[in-house]
Amino acid sequence: MDVLVLIGRILFALLFLISGFGHLAQRAPMAQYAQSKGVPAPKLAVPASGVLLLAGALSVLLGVWADLGALLLFVFLVPTAFLMHNFWKETDAQAKQTEMIQFNKDIALAGAALMLFAFFAHTGGDLGLTLTGPLFSL
Repeated sequence: MDVLVLIGRILFALLFLISGFGHLAQRAPMAQYAQSKGVPAPKLAVPASGVLLLAGALSVLLGVWADLGALLLFVFLVPTAFLMHNFWKETDAQAKQTEMIQFNKDIALAGAALMLFAFFAHTGGDLGLTLTGPLFSL
């Protein structure tokens, strides 16, 4: 089971690692897009969210307080879904559908991150193939 959980952690974290690097490497265009969506202080929010993504993903991937990492990803995903993918504001049918898909993806990933948080916090030090145990205990 330890290997399956490790593979799952790798696959889950990969998306957030790529996205986090993108937030840092493409700050200007991402900040411009965030500004168009009404995100407050987008020039600060984009790199800050990139760091949040990288910290959460590396935590889950390496198993260093993986419960905290999953919680960080959850904290990123929920507001992002509502701020960046507010499909209810779109008037163009194709744009509305695209934003709805992205909104649903973020909400589903937030649910997965919350489940990972609970799994790591509940399992405790018996996770196997991690560098530390969880920070929280459920």
